[in-house]
Amino acid sequence: MGLRVSYKTHEFDEVDIHLRTLRNKQEFSDDDGVAERLGISSAMWPIFGVVWPSGIVLAHYLFQFDYKDKHILEVGCGIGLTSLLLNHLNADITATDFHPHAERFLIKNTQLNQDKIIPFTRTDWADPKSSLGEFDLIVGSDLLYEDEHIELLSLFINQHCKKRSEVILVDPGRGRHAKFSRKMAELGFSLHLTRLENMDYLDKPYKGVILRYARE
Repeated sequence: MGLRVSYKTHEFDEVDIHLRTLRNKQEFSDDDGVAERLGISSAMWPIFGVVWPSGIVLAHYLFQFDYKDKHILEVGCGIGLTSLLLNHLNADITATDFHPHAERFLIKNTQLNQDKIIPFTRTDWADPKSSLGEFDLIVGSDLLYEDEHIELLSLFINQHCKKRSEVILVDPGRGRHAKFSRKMAELGFSLHLTRLENMDYLDKPYKGVILRYARE
C-alpha cells in the first residue's frame, strides 16, 4: 500500500499556500532501506512529512519579516511550509533536510502552488562542508531534538552564515535552547528572544519562543 496523503491550504492574509502532506504520523515507506541506512527509524520516518506548530509559527513570523535582498537557507525544512511561502513571495530561498523523501514532497508542493522549483540539498549537519555556500539569513523550526544537536546545528549554521548574518529559529520548548544560545554566543551571535501572544492561526496554545540571533 502506498503512502496516504492529505491536502490543506494555509492562509497568510491574502496569500494561500497549498500543501500536500502525509495523512498522519503513522505513515511509513522505506522499501529500499534508504532511510534505515541513514539511521532514520520507522518511528521517526514520518516526522518530515507533517506540519508542526513551530513550522506554522515560523512561516507566519517570516511573512511579516523584511526578507528582501536576503539569501535565505531553511535548515531541516521537513514538509517545507516556510520555504514554499517565501518562494511564492519571490524570496531567495534554499532548503535542506536530512530525510530522503523531503525533496520529493517539496517539488510536488512547489508545483501545487505553481511556483519555481526551490533549490534543495539533502544534508546531515555532521557532513563535511557542502557546496551550499553562505547565507544572509538562516531559519528553522523545532530542530533541537537531542543534546548532540546543540553542537551539530550551531556549527552547521556557523559554516553557512556570512560574517554579518541573522538566524531565526522557532523552538517549542524542548529544554535545549539556553545551551544552544550559549554556543551561538561563542560563535559571535547575540540573542533576542520573543514570546508571541497573538497566534490565532494555531488550533492549540503554543508555549514556544522565537530565537533571533544576529552577528554584526
